[in-house]
Amino acid sequence: MAQYGNEIAGAGRLLVIFPGALGDLICALPALRTIAFQNPGRQLELMARAELARFAVGRMGLARGHSIDRRELSHLFADDGDKSPEAHAFFGAFEKIYSFFAGDDARFRRGLAAVTGGSASFIPFRPPGAGHLAQCYLQALGAAGEMTLRNDPGALGRIDVLDQDIAAVSRTISRHGLVRGEFLLIFPGSGSPRKNWPARNFAALARRINSPTKPLIVLGPAETAIEPLFRARFVTLSGLELGEVAGLAHLARGFVGNDSGVSHLAAASGATGVVLFGPTDPGRWRPLGHVDVVRREPLENLPLEEVAAKLRSSLTIAVGGD
Repeated sequence: MAQYGNEIAGAGRLLVIFPGALGDLICALPALRTIAFQNPGRQLELMARAELARFAVGRMGLARGHSIDRRELSHLFADDGDKSPEAHAFFGAFEKIYSFFAGDDARFRRGLAAVTGGSASFIPFRPPGAGHLAQCYLQALGAAGEMTLRNDPGALGRIDVLDQDIAAVSRTISRHGLVRGEFLLIFPGSGSPRKNWPARNFAALARRINSPTKPLIVLGPAETAIEPLFRARFVTLSGLELGEVAGLAHLARGFVGNDSGVSHLAAASGATGVVLFGPTDPGRWRPLGHVDVVRREPLENLPLEEVAAKLRSSLTIAVGGD
């Protein structure tokens, strides 16, 4: 029953239920901003994975977060879910609910409609149609948001990096002898091995970064196997909170990474980046913001020099030759 943020009393509360991972949520951020714009004076709250719900409060225009593992949500999948007192008490407190979750489940739709008095809207988690995922989400909400995204791809997809994020990572980079604006974030992992440029290539790229810029390797919890490639030679951080990653991106010269949640997060934090794509379509999945895309399928065939050249042109970083 984890909840995040301060208690909010009274009417005017809106809830978004979102089941996806970090990159999915960043792509949905323009839709969240649009929902807030379409409902002035309301408090927007998010039900998502616990880590994302915590992170989103204060950074994504959200007043409060709730874990998607709350038992009240699971009640709605039961045959008598529409009669659950707990579900009525929790979901009935919201003026309106936007669910990106379980829209194709008849029992869930029926249960959520019952406990909210019919004030629930369903948006496909994987909406049909061509174009970027963020664009497709916006199309489900109205053309005004769609036009805003078309005119400025980063405007609705920018997160608010908090002072506490900056303060925490400022101490970290100082401890490692790094200077604001003079380090390059390198994200060698992702949620799928098929989307990863070989880690040895990222290590080779890091070796070629010339002063004054220094490489800073950021690894996720699933990337312990490749840590030895980096730890001995480069500043390497792992186990970071999402707010810390956002703070690092805000202070960095830029970033390079795979098609991954942290690449989406870095771009949403205002960093300029180079993102490497293999099997996934950048037209659908590229991070919003100031990024250049390099694509090759399979990714292992992407030459090191091509990525180095893109860093030189996009980030004006000095990268040595072979």
